[in-house]
Amino acid sequence: MGRKQRSATRPRQLADGESIPVVGGREPCPCGSGRRYKACHGRDQADVVPLNPRPFADFTAELDLIALHTFVPSATAPLTLLGDQSASATLATVLPLAAPALRRTSGEVIVAAQTLNSSGDPSRDLAHSLERALRAEPGETLAYDEPTADTTPLSELVDPKAALDLTLHDTFEYWFGPDGQGAADQAISLERANAAIEPTIRLGSVESAYWVRRSTDRCHLRWVMPQDEDPLLDALARLHAADALRLGEGSKYAGSLRACGRLIVVWDLAVDLPGEHWEQPAALLADRLGNALAAAAPLSSAERRSRSGLTNRQLTLR
Repeated sequence: MGRKQRSATRPRQLADGESIPVVGGREPCPCGSGRRYKACHGRDQADVVPLNPRPFADFTAELDLIALHTFVPSATAPLTLLGDQSASATLATVLPLAAPALRRTSGEVIVAAQTLNSSGDPSRDLAHSLERALRAEPGETLAYDEPTADTTPLSELVDPKAALDLTLHDTFEYWFGPDGQGAADQAISLERANAAIEPTIRLGSVESAYWVRRSTDRCHLRWVMPQDEDPLLDALARLHAADALRLGEGSKYAGSLRACGRLIVVWDLAVDLPGEHWEQPAALLADRLGNALAAAAPLSSAERRSRSGLTNRQLTLR
C-alpha cells in the first residue's frame, strides 16, 4: 500500500523556546521559513530513527517480512515473543484505518506491517508499535507514534530465528476476531478493503514468491530474492541474454523493485492460468538462476547490455 510522509505531534523546542511539531522531512517547516523541514528545524533531530537500508536482516524470515511490508494484501502470522511468554502477538499486513496496532478485548496484540506513516526503519516502527500495544488497554486501537533511535530493536522483542507461519486471507475478516470487536464502527472500512483486495497465493516450490491477480486482465509473480543486488543482477543478465529469464509460455519479465535491501523481481503472467500453474516453472527458473550465480566468467558484451536494461527497469520502494 502507498505510504505518506510521516507526521507526528510530539513537539520540539526551538532556540527561542517556541515549540513546533515534527513533520516529514520534505514538508514545509512549521516555523514558516518556507524551507523544507529537513533543511530547517529538522536538521538537529538527534533522536530521529535513521534510514535502515536492510531493516529485517537479522531475521530468518526476512524475505517474507519484506513481502508483508511491501505488497501482500491480507495475511497474518503469529509472532514468537522473547521475554514475557504469557503475551500473544500477531503480525498482520494491515489493520482497520491503517492503524499501527491494536489490542483485542481478549488481550491479544496485533501489529501491522503496512501503515500510512513510517520512519526510516520499518523494523523499528514494528518494534515501537509492538511495545506500545503490549502496554495498551484491552480493546484499544493505537494511533501512529514516531519511534525514536533508542526504541528497543525488533530482534530483542521477537525471536529473529523463528520461522514465520504465514496465513494468507481472501478477506480482512481477521480484523475483528472471534468476539467481533470493532465490527460496528469499522464495517464500512472492512467492506471497502475487501472490495479492493488482490487474490494472492504464496508458491511452495521456491522461497518467498507470490502470485498476485491485480485485475481481470493482469497477473504477476512477485519474488523476493535473497541474494545481494550486484551478483543477482549479473545472474539475471546472464539469463536475459540467453532468453532464459522467462517462467515459460504466458510469462514476461517485467522488472524489479528494490525494497528493504533486497530486490523483488516481477513477471507478468497469463491471466487464464492459476497461481498453482507457476510452481514448477518457478522451481526450474530457480535452478537456472543458481547456475548463473555460480558462473565465474566476466559478463559478455550481450550480458552487459542486458544488465544495463535490467537496471533501467528498477524502481525503489521506501
